[in-house]
Amino acid sequence: MVLQIFNDYYIMAYTTNCNNASISPYNQPLDFARAFHLYRRLGFSASAETVKQAVGKSAVIIVEDLMNQAMVAPLIESPTWADWTNANYSSNRQERIKLQKKQGNQFRLEYTKQLLANGLRDRLSFFWSNHFVTRFADYDCPAFLHEYVTCLQRNSLGNFKIFVSEIGLTSAMLYFLDGAFNNAKKPNENYARELYELFTLGEGNDYTEEDIVATAKSLTGYVDRGTRGCTPVTFKPSRFDDSEKTIFEQSGNWNYDDVITILFQERTHKIAIYICEKLYEFFVHPNSKTSQGNTQPVIISLANTFTANNFELVPVLKQLFQSEHFFDENAIGVIIKSPFDFYLNTLRETNFEQTDAVLKEIINYSELVSQDLFNPIDVAGWQRDRSWINNNFLIGRWRTMETILETFYKNDSEQYRTLGLAITGDIGLTTNNPDKIARLIVNFFLPRGLLNPNDYIKAFAVFRSDIEEAYYEGGDQETWTLATWQNGSFQVYLLLLYITKQPEFQLK
Repeated sequence: MVLQIFNDYYIMAYTTNCNNASISPYNQPLDFARAFHLYRRLGFSASAETVKQAVGKSAVIIVEDLMNQAMVAPLIESPTWADWTNANYSSNRQERIKLQKKQGNQFRLEYTKQLLANGLRDRLSFFWSNHFVTRFADYDCPAFLHEYVTCLQRNSLGNFKIFVSEIGLTSAMLYFLDGAFNNAKKPNENYARELYELFTLGEGNDYTEEDIVATAKSLTGYVDRGTRGCTPVTFKPSRFDDSEKTIFEQSGNWNYDDVITILFQERTHKIAIYICEKLYEFFVHPNSKTSQGNTQPVIISLANTFTANNFELVPVLKQLFQSEHFFDENAIGVIIKSPFDFYLNTLRETNFEQTDAVLKEIINYSELVSQDLFNPIDVAGWQRDRSWINNNFLIGRWRTMETILETFYKNDSEQYRTLGLAITGDIGLTTNNPDKIARLIVNFFLPRGLLNPNDYIKAFAVFRSDIEEAYYEGGDQETWTLATWQNGSFQVYLLLLYITKQPEFQLK
């Protein structure tokens, strides 16, 4: 029943992509809904204060500023173990596993802090981690994880061709897709297949089994791995297949660099379309087709920009994020929040204290409801959107969010009043009408508000709590305002508990 309510709501409102707006720059001053939309998509949301500061300003200028900030954001700080190899760990297996697990957990915490701190840059590094997939659980070396994540961060707004080349030679990727076992005598095709199927072209899109076989041979030799564990993988010339290979009808004694060069020369436009579709589905709408089932004209425009700029990502992202299409009404509130969105967006929007204890809870809760950081479900990654939602995951979201909100209330109940006043401004200081306050708070957290008017009535009743009507009416009684009423913080807390259980709260 729970899932049916959400599915009915989502299918009725958002499954079809009706966005026909152009790629031209959005030249209107940002209203509140579009300013919030920008921060929800380009980062893990923002506080009421940050969103209000963007209202009335130029979308083009704000996006430019966010892009500039992203390009200079610092990489995650290198831990002391960033260059550790097997030699740095105990020979005792249990002690080694225990320490590596501790290091991995600490790194996940530090990366989560980066997601909150760095906005667009790490929104993108998070996106790319689900494109160039590896699984920490499969290679289990913290130093490899660090190398992989810094590669994602360094290239997240860089040149996609260089990105493809660099990520394929990280030890994490070489182990995860068996490149570390790909030698001339026994070529392994795993990485060659995923290079085309998942990373650059899409499944079955203009490559053959013969291309995969030849590519696998061209990628041989990166097998010098010492004792398996935390020894970085390097190239061993004697294990390289130096025979002639034919890839996309080009023949020669191709090696790793040649594969990348030939791929981007021979499949230029198809790479561009595939990557722009993935960016579109992550940042704009989960359905990248028009209502007639065709490729969005916007995606074709983005792909042309991508190829014209030699696969530089920044021109494509600027064009998308500054466009009328991105800010169209049909793009707002149409993507189901991932678990990390669900928790981190709430943390940013409430502006409550981001303690290590809370962040560790969020990491654990995200894993509980299907998003285990650095451990996507398989090589194709999390499929996002509808896959985040079933009865168990919805109930898990509600209960874990209830626990988080309760913890915040117990630690400092007054921060709920502060939140309510940050959202409502002068109205929260003066009005004695609680329904006005409740509506503003509801609409702040829900990008399209509540779909059903009766749900507003229920929300108003929750917010009014058990306070007698006379206090809301004034007169001879003490007059209620959010700023002064003793239990005002509790009212905001109750309302937030209600909001986070609504179908609309699952959307961004």
